[in-house]
Amino acid sequence: MQTEKNLTQKRALSTILAQTIKSGIIKSNLIPMFAGLTLSLYTYKIGPVEKLSEITFALIGSILVMGAAGAFNNLYDRDIDCIMERTKKRPTVTGEIKPKTVLWLGISMAATGMSCLLLTTPLAAFLGFLGLFFYIVPYTMWSKRRTIYNTEVGSISGAMPLLIGWSAIHPDITHPAVLGLFMIAVIWQMPHFYSIAIRKHDEYKAAKVPMLPVVKGVKRTYIQTNIYLIVLTATSFLLGPLSHGLMLSALLLNVLWIILSIFGYKKMESEKWAKLMFIYSLFHMTVFFSTVIAYSLTGIFLEEIDL
Repeated sequence: MQTEKNLTQKRALSTILAQTIKSGIIKSNLIPMFAGLTLSLYTYKIGPVEKLSEITFALIGSILVMGAAGAFNNLYDRDIDCIMERTKKRPTVTGEIKPKTVLWLGISMAATGMSCLLLTTPLAAFLGFLGLFFYIVPYTMWSKRRTIYNTEVGSISGAMPLLIGWSAIHPDITHPAVLGLFMIAVIWQMPHFYSIAIRKHDEYKAAKVPMLPVVKGVKRTYIQTNIYLIVLTATSFLLGPLSHGLMLSALLLNVLWIILSIFGYKKMESEKWAKLMFIYSLFHMTVFFSTVIAYSLTGIFLEEIDL
């Protein structure tokens, strides 16, 4: 009986910690991180076994740095999280975890995570720090509460895991392949988060967070979404020199997104359209970056066979 009680308490603690560091966001961001990492391996013709320690430290370091970002964000946003329905049950709001504990959790995770990334390359550690800084200061502490362009500011840190994965293998982020993927990862976030803002319009309004739909309305958000989708489609061609297959995959996913946006907006209520856009954004990210990972690993495997 005592064992069952302890197990229940342990599970409750694990849930509290998972919500504090935003484990769901960590998991989703690991997909583009691995896309960057595996594409770097393939581009520079490096076998995974040769970089096993770098891969391990990149994984651990990325998880810890992203967890630190989530902890600091939850700590700072307690005043608005208690207003919004989707965030009011976070442990930092309910008091299940003390602010001082969250602060030290974030600091320790950030320090350990960047130390792990430093064991791969100094550039990976610097990018980890840069992503953390952008998420905490320019996004959480400044733009989120002051401008409709908060999503654009936050998109920089949101796309950083991809660069971390790439640079953990090879310290050069000027290659057209990774720049193309980075652009896609940045632009993808605007249609994704705009759709969330439409669905949670009343909550953001109550919390006085100036999301684009709250300040400018759904029609402006629809127009801006389509502009970003057109730009996203154009970025597909950046992948051409690397792989026509990846370029066509990205092109197909992006064109389909534009079609869904235009026809969905005409035939649906705004909230249903936003839900469609949100679901497709998750599908888009998962399929595209999984395709990059599969393409890279297959290429590495075939090269090793030839050798």
